[in-house]
Amino acid sequence: MAEITTRTVRVFDVPRTLLTDFLSMPESNQVGLYFLFGASEEASDVCYIGQTGNVGNRLKQHTANKDYWERALVAVSLTNTWTDTHVGYMEWKAIDQAIRSERFRLMNGNGASNRHTPAPLEADCNEYLDTISVLLTTLGFPAMEPIQKRDLGAPSTQSAATSTHHLSFIRPACQGTGTLTPEGLVVDAGSYGRPDETESCPPWIINLRRKLQEKGVIEISGDRLVLVRDHLFASPSAAAATLVGRSINGRTSWKNAAGRTLDELERMRLETAGMKSSEDLR
Repeated sequence: MAEITTRTVRVFDVPRTLLTDFLSMPESNQVGLYFLFGASEEASDVCYIGQTGNVGNRLKQHTANKDYWERALVAVSLTNTWTDTHVGYMEWKAIDQAIRSERFRLMNGNGASNRHTPAPLEADCNEYLDTISVLLTTLGFPAMEPIQKRDLGAPSTQSAATSTHHLSFIRPACQGTGTLTPEGLVVDAGSYGRPDETESCPPWIINLRRKLQEKGVIEISGDRLVLVRDHLFASPSAAAATLVGRSINGRTSWKNAAGRTLDELERMRLETAGMKSSEDLR
């Protein structure tokens, strides 16, 4: 269970194998908004968003007609005051935000309709949904959170030598740009690399490239592998390996505008932080 103490929303993280335990809880009989997460046959991460007047019964139905989901994230009201109007509006808004974020492939057959919702109730629902998004992200499922392409430091106070903004990756037949974020490295659309892997390329890189191609993140265009949209990689090495088609250390191959590697930038930040700590102790 996850909640923010000053809010009236609670989110349950329900592994499919523990669904019977959730069904024994009183909250399973409430009106709720739910998110089903899993993987498709193409190995892409998928999400289904729904709403119901009895979330436990609906999840039981989905065990029979939806094989792909492995976890259900269920949002309910701590005061048990949500109505069909509340969750109907939140479902529509959640689907719209999930489509825009492009984090998961949505399995909803068609978008929910935007019901007429009185303005005061709509404002309440938007606040509930903001809380739900924060809790889902905290639990590791940022379905409604857009990828943030922002610098980890304040650009206005950083020199080109220390800024991690606008990183670049350059190798023969490869060129990429991106931004380091707390979640990983966001590589920009238009970055390109080699379409083929080397003979010694590890299977995980081959599988990652195939998965990104199936998801429509990368395309083979002539003699280039091209990112057709911005993509968040879990690590700089995964981003670099996708472009070159072999193992490569991303912490030494991605550089900032001053030519400093991520390793160098990290050491500089740690040294600066250490100096500040020493000054504070004086």
